[in-house]
Amino acid sequence: MERPPGYLVVGIESNPLQIDPRYSTDANSVRIGNLIYNSLLRADERSQLQPELAEQWRMIDDRTYVFDLRRGVSFHDGRPLTAADVKYTYESILDANSLSPKRSLLHPLQSIEQTGSHQLLFHLRAAHAPFVDQFTLGIVPARSPAFGNSNHEPPPGSGPFRLQALESGEKVTLAANPDYWEGRPQLAGVTFKVVPDALVRVLEFKHGAIDFMQNDLEPDMLPWLKENTAADVEMNQGTTFQYIGINMTHPILRHQKVRQAIACAIDRDSIIRHLLKNTVSDAGGLLSPLNWAYDPGAPRWPYDPERAKRLLDQAGFVDPDGDGPRPRFRLSFKTTNIDLRRRIAEALKEQLLRVGVELDLRSYEWGTFFADVKNGNFHLYSLAWVGIEDPDIYYQILHSTSVPPNGDNRGRYSDPEVDRLLARGRTTLDRTERKTIYRDIQRYLAEDLPNIPLWWWKNVVVKKPGLRGFVAYPDGELISLKRATLD
Repeated sequence: MERPPGYLVVGIESNPLQIDPRYSTDANSVRIGNLIYNSLLRADERSQLQPELAEQWRMIDDRTYVFDLRRGVSFHDGRPLTAADVKYTYESILDANSLSPKRSLLHPLQSIEQTGSHQLLFHLRAAHAPFVDQFTLGIVPARSPAFGNSNHEPPPGSGPFRLQALESGEKVTLAANPDYWEGRPQLAGVTFKVVPDALVRVLEFKHGAIDFMQNDLEPDMLPWLKENTAADVEMNQGTTFQYIGINMTHPILRHQKVRQAIACAIDRDSIIRHLLKNTVSDAGGLLSPLNWAYDPGAPRWPYDPERAKRLLDQAGFVDPDGDGPRPRFRLSFKTTNIDLRRRIAEALKEQLLRVGVELDLRSYEWGTFFADVKNGNFHLYSLAWVGIEDPDIYYQILHSTSVPPNGDNRGRYSDPEVDRLLARGRTTLDRTERKTIYRDIQRYLAEDLPNIPLWWWKNVVVKKPGLRGFVAYPDGELISLKRATLD
């Protein structure tokens, strides 16, 4: 690949599926999109919301927000960014015909009132504590086509970089925005090079074809990188949560004791030490210790294969031949065809077989795998949640009304008590009260196990020494590249 002068080359594992911020849901699309699109607010490196396009903002009452926008901000095609563009962005997501996966997140929004060329009022139907997170949506120009399909050309943004070229499955090239309102980035541009094979990515880094990698690394390769290259390697605690997703409509998996048995059968410590080389930490649930609502008192399911066997017996799935070869039952387990993901799946298969549960491993390229997950076409799968800020994410992934396409309840979980607590959590504005509510939610889910916690990923950054000014974010954001320099 020919490298334009002054461009940083970032190696990524999978192809970004949809960069338009109204449709982006996979991590690479979101992270690349956040370099192209500005939002009203942006989380900083301490996960605190800060004004971006908003010059100032405030709550008038518990259902009304007022935003005054910065003046002098332009889209990459030269059009000035005004309140009309913000209003259009949100209303296009709310339009049912646009098929935006983020529509359900905006359901509390009753209307947007444009009160000036650079001022808006957001009116909510009722008090909704987590709605402030929705002010981090990327803003597109008014009248940008709203068609959520793979052929949809991303509209221009107003961010520090503009989209220069999009070659699906190969690379995404961004060029510095010379008219960026915060000042032109020092980097001439950023190329995101899609290299699915982790070994190839590392070799390309060694040979200078890649300058930067974050998290898309085989843990075994970190010592080799330190010994054989001049790489700067950093590791920081992150918030990305790896879990096993469960189809709660499955006749076997709908039994709570079966889910608990699977949790007990997994030797996380062994996988963390031997396969992951301590690049993760054992997780008890979705929220990491970096989250303000994290509850350290939620119960966990440490490795205990004998307990797993007893739970399976109690659920009515007795081992048909004791220590013989016949399993209690078989389940499919879906994952991507990335080598590390397959090896983790093989370790899980071996561990579950010890308690009489046989897994049929099925690996796919990313697009096919993710489509199956969204469509509910699975028994078990493993994925990660990234960018977790407000604990209301539980509503998006576990409330009974959040089944796709209305949300991300891909396992079709439904529990009246969880629904009740989640509804309270989003209508209570006092943070102390909300923390108590989410403590109860975490403890309830830790027993019921609609998904099985595995680990929280640490953010591992590998970069050439000449890259300066990059700051790692807990959620893996790359926005600090706008201030980075490359020698």
